[in-house]
Amino acid sequence: MSAMDPTEIFRQEASELFEVLEGALLDLGQRPDDRELVDSAFRALHTIKGSGAMFGFDKVASFTHEFETAFDRVRKGEIKPTQELISVALAAKDYIRALIEDPQSTDDIIGEAILDDLKRFVSTDQPSAPVAEITEAPPLAPAESKQAGWHLYLEFESHILRNGSNPLDLLEDLCKLGPCFVVPITDGIPFLDEMEPEDCYLKWDVKLHAACDKDAIDDVFMFVSDEMKLTLSPLEHVEAPAPMPLFNLLDEEPAPVVEMVAPAVEVAVAPVLEQPVAKAEPKLESKPEPKSESKPEAKREERGIATVRVQAERLDELMDRVGELVIAQARLTQLASSGSDLSIKMIAEEIERLASSLRDTTMGARMVPIGSLFGRFRRLVHDLSRDLAKPVEFVTTGEDTELDKTMIECLADPLVHLIRNAIDHGIEDTATRAANGKTEQGRIELAAVHSGAQVLVTVKDNGGGLNTARIRAKAEEQGLIAAGAVLTDHEIHQFLFHPGFSTAQTISALSGRGVGMDVVKRTIENMRGSIDLSTRPGLGTTVTLRLPLTLAIIEGLLIRVGEGRYIIPLSAVEECVELTADDERSRGRNFLNVRGGLVPFLRLREIMSASGSPDRHQKTIIISTGETRVGLVADQIIGNHQTVIKSLSKLHSDVTIFSGATILGDGTAALILDVAQLVSLAQSKVEKQHINEAA
Repeated sequence: MSAMDPTEIFRQEASELFEVLEGALLDLGQRPDDRELVDSAFRALHTIKGSGAMFGFDKVASFTHEFETAFDRVRKGEIKPTQELISVALAAKDYIRALIEDPQSTDDIIGEAILDDLKRFVSTDQPSAPVAEITEAPPLAPAESKQAGWHLYLEFESHILRNGSNPLDLLEDLCKLGPCFVVPITDGIPFLDEMEPEDCYLKWDVKLHAACDKDAIDDVFMFVSDEMKLTLSPLEHVEAPAPMPLFNLLDEEPAPVVEMVAPAVEVAVAPVLEQPVAKAEPKLESKPEPKSESKPEAKREERGIATVRVQAERLDELMDRVGELVIAQARLTQLASSGSDLSIKMIAEEIERLASSLRDTTMGARMVPIGSLFGRFRRLVHDLSRDLAKPVEFVTTGEDTELDKTMIECLADPLVHLIRNAIDHGIEDTATRAANGKTEQGRIELAAVHSGAQVLVTVKDNGGGLNTARIRAKAEEQGLIAAGAVLTDHEIHQFLFHPGFSTAQTISALSGRGVGMDVVKRTIENMRGSIDLSTRPGLGTTVTLRLPLTLAIIEGLLIRVGEGRYIIPLSAVEECVELTADDERSRGRNFLNVRGGLVPFLRLREIMSASGSPDRHQKTIIISTGETRVGLVADQIIGNHQTVIKSLSKLHSDVTIFSGATILGDGTAALILDVAQLVSLAQSKVEKQHINEAA
């Protein structure tokens, strides 16, 4: 087991901090008066700067320090963040990321230009700021109290020690600012049998006699500000406070007071922190108990939410091992069912239960909230809105919906294309929206929701909708359809997914080359998903992606066609019916009457070129993708099967009706049918029949 490179750990942590920083900056553009967002951005910057210097990223530390300095006026509340300032700050964030991830691709000139722009934007209000400070009387009082010192009350979260922070180290850092008098407050210490050894029960009352400002104190507690309560007030006098409460607690005389205050701060802190511990218990005997009764349970709950960072490759390897275990378990179950030994059957059932539980647990470990993906598109919408001069509101819902991490990675590029198209083609410019009686600001909604064994991801805009007439004209121009052919609007809209198809009148840096939507459809189908388009003229367009929860192990329906066995994803199966004599061919057309509705069906024996005669009682499996339903005629339905998906080799890349393969319990292979491709095949056959009949 090899240890990770420390610089790689820093890059991973920095990546998370960049997400926090970018989110805070984007939110700041919407809520410029939110002080908490400013503090969140500065904490992220401060952590990146400190960690960068620790791991030898000197350029990162230097540039981030200049970034902090230039942005300091926002932190002090002297200026409000504007959209221009936010854009430059985001560019600075991108430059810091480049310095960490690919230093060779950066240039010092770019960094200097960004800092110059940043300083220019934050200095626009500089002439008026000093006037406000001089004319107001209140700032003068803190200036005097600043010379006297500060009175601090420190209360840390009980779990701070588990996170690697030591309050004593923080107190030592505070003492470096100037002479301190520290009094521990011990009234929160429980009885010994109720005490958790990893929890912090002490609070501190500190009087700092130093000529420092509030920012210097905030910097000491920068990394733990979310895990503590800090009450800060200026001292009015330089005299050291009388330490009577502490010595009353210790039952000692106040004579040594002069000796303790006079020495250097490090000497004063140590005795004060050590002495109360020995006699804290007698003081607490008269304290009420309800406060400490619930603490052990709370601490156990806090320990339960601890997380561990694991490399993605290890999860993939674990999933592979679980897949092999599922295959071995299927073989054991088949062997047990063929024998008469009850003990073997019981063991096989127990292993099947454990393997199923382990499979679900492992798949759960691979599940990632889709919100981690949605957050990336806020920056994309922000930049496109600025570049195209189209005000756009970006709304996300269902961020807690979980999807396999592999699906998350594959879904990023299709969503980028869809969002770019929605803003570039869907959302109108402000003049057009005003003429149509719409609000000036467009709206993009990105949502995710569970639907059975699938996840539906929708991208919806409130733009002008699809121009069906223009799409049809372009399709006729490219020879995709004959002039005057009768097609539904849904069929016309499908041409948008044709390679090289675009209705854009001009080619820009964003679109117009017809390379976007066909890539989206191909990627989604490779993920065993489907894509639906719906539009309302003048009101907008909705694109729905239907995706399986995982690409590793699925529930499948095992069928037999001739001598071969095949798997149909169970999530695509609606129902199974028997093919009767009334459903046989009529006028050369294959249609199934299902409760009064006609459903086209495919004979898998013909597609697979199966030998021998078909079974007398054939079965039809009704599958669906989107709103389209198709029947698949098979010889036998064997039953449910846990399917471990194995990829096909490149030699089989041209066989489109199969999406993968699996190993059955007897060691033989079964191919997994691609539902989307079979539905397309059925639709094309129906269209050919229509053409032949019309001819």
